[in-house]
Amino acid sequence: MLTAPPRTGKTTVIRRLAELLRAADVPVRGFLSDEVREQGRRVGFMIEEFGGAKAVMAHASWVSGPRVGKYGVNVPAFERIALPAIDRALATKGAVALIDEIGPMELLSPAFLPRCVALFAADVPVVATVHQRSQPALKSRIEAELITVTPHNRDELPRTLGRLLTA
Repeated sequence: MLTAPPRTGKTTVIRRLAELLRAADVPVRGFLSDEVREQGRRVGFMIEEFGGAKAVMAHASWVSGPRVGKYGVNVPAFERIALPAIDRALATKGAVALIDEIGPMELLSPAFLPRCVALFAADVPVVATVHQRSQPALKSRIEAELITVTPHNRDELPRTLGRLLTA
């Protein structure tokens, strides 16, 4: 699991790792969470399955549904992308699962954490980003090495992880 303060580069590490794995013909399954920006400001978050569907899962302008900070969260939109992506990671022989991220928004889905626990327990290599506030709750449910992404290691981490996952 990769952790760091927001805007440190966790998603960038996952994106670059996916590119390296695909270049080595390793099937990549899972999803990315990325910012939605309008006029240079972050206003929400998009979820996108690797090679598949995408949806806006949170936006500052949404007034209904659960909230995390200033963002309204569309849990069904998140589940529509994330849960099948995890299922495909479990079902694809030789796949590496990349999950970006396990955080407060994602954990609003009652089905998400059990699916993550099953993924980590399966015989599937997993790299996941985890929000710093989510770490304590996850440590008791998921056994994994925790790596802190920093400005000093974020450029090398994709190559290091890629070597470990393709060895």
